[in-house]
Amino acid sequence: MSKNNKPKNVTSIAIKINSISVRDLFFRFLVIDICLILILVGLWCIESEKSFYGELVQNAQRSFNFYPIETSSYTVVWNDGKTMAKEASTFLYNLRKIIIVLGIVEGIFLVEKIIFGTAKIRRVLKPLNEIAETASRLSNMDFDEEKFQSLEDAISKISPVTSDERIHIGDSELQGLEDAINKLLDRMRDSYRQQARFVSDASHELRTPISVIQGYANMLDRWGKNDESVLEESITAIKAESENMKNLVEQLLFLARGINGKTQLNMTEFLLNDMMNEVLEESKMIDKNHIYRYTNSENIIAYGDIGLLKQTTRILIENAARYTDKGEVITLRVGINDKGETYFSIQDNGIGIDEKDVPYIFERFFRADTARVRKDGGTGLGLSIAKWIIDNHKGYFSVLSRAEIGTRIMVFLPQKNK
Repeated sequence: MSKNNKPKNVTSIAIKINSISVRDLFFRFLVIDICLILILVGLWCIESEKSFYGELVQNAQRSFNFYPIETSSYTVVWNDGKTMAKEASTFLYNLRKIIIVLGIVEGIFLVEKIIFGTAKIRRVLKPLNEIAETASRLSNMDFDEEKFQSLEDAISKISPVTSDERIHIGDSELQGLEDAINKLLDRMRDSYRQQARFVSDASHELRTPISVIQGYANMLDRWGKNDESVLEESITAIKAESENMKNLVEQLLFLARGINGKTQLNMTEFLLNDMMNEVLEESKMIDKNHIYRYTNSENIIAYGDIGLLKQTTRILIENAARYTDKGEVITLRVGINDKGETYFSIQDNGIGIDEKDVPYIFERFFRADTARVRKDGGTGLGLSIAKWIIDNHKGYFSVLSRAEIGTRIMVFLPQKNK
């Protein structure tokens, strides 16, 4: 095999593996949706019978007319002659809305898998080329049966998922192959941990809004559709939770694109003062519940992607506003430190962060043990996005916070020639 053919073969294998993964994910979603539909329909039927007859009778005659949906009904005939014919169109319409929402969310996950899955698999398979090259170099060396057996035994005892063990058989001739296999194991374990955490966190965050939407839909179906106040409350709640789900998915896709190198930075020189003034005016217009102040002494030139840096500033201001009481002051500053690094900062006098939680605030979906938890539509991904942006600018954060006193987050950007 020629050297030039290796990347093509690795790509082909990655595409095939990703196709299988996408197919399996699609069928998994399909099975979940079917089970969910059956469960909701079953619960609705049981609730309808209990409301009408007072109990669930096993040997009653039941029929469900699904089509057309406008005239759909659920009919039950009991042995004592009682008959229930309940209109089901409203329930089916609400059920369809829930399935549409789930379908959109699942579709986004499938699209993300289709777009970025092959690249992820290629990175995982990349160490196999190193193993192949090492094996090729070793093919001209003489090995006895004991060396092969020792290597095979060492590999068989290693778990690529749950164990942190490494291969080491103490043979200098196999050192290169050991290193290649250990690197592959490290990448596989890291990828597995990231994927498991991502799926777990995303599933946990999506469960709440879906449950809220489902709860309000069931309430509307049972008795809320004839009560205008309940109807208005339900519509408002469903719209709010749908917006939360949309924001969460958009932020997850932003992080996914960033991790996979799909987000490119447009680096330019600009006046940091102008950027902060723009964000200040936006904040004053959007948020009437807090007082915004801006402090600066001179015009400061920064180097970076102004759009992404402005997004970082908005994230920090939204966090400050979320955890600061109405009528309190939020202060914006810009400056240059003794090292010649430009910086901007957001300071509030809100509920603050416990010292032990500060190192973890930039982790995805992190929840502090104190009262500083997400509310008012927060997704727990804002600071993770901000950290990705600043890391890719080769900058860093400085966080000073005290519980019940306030928080100041400073963002430092390096000079252009660094």
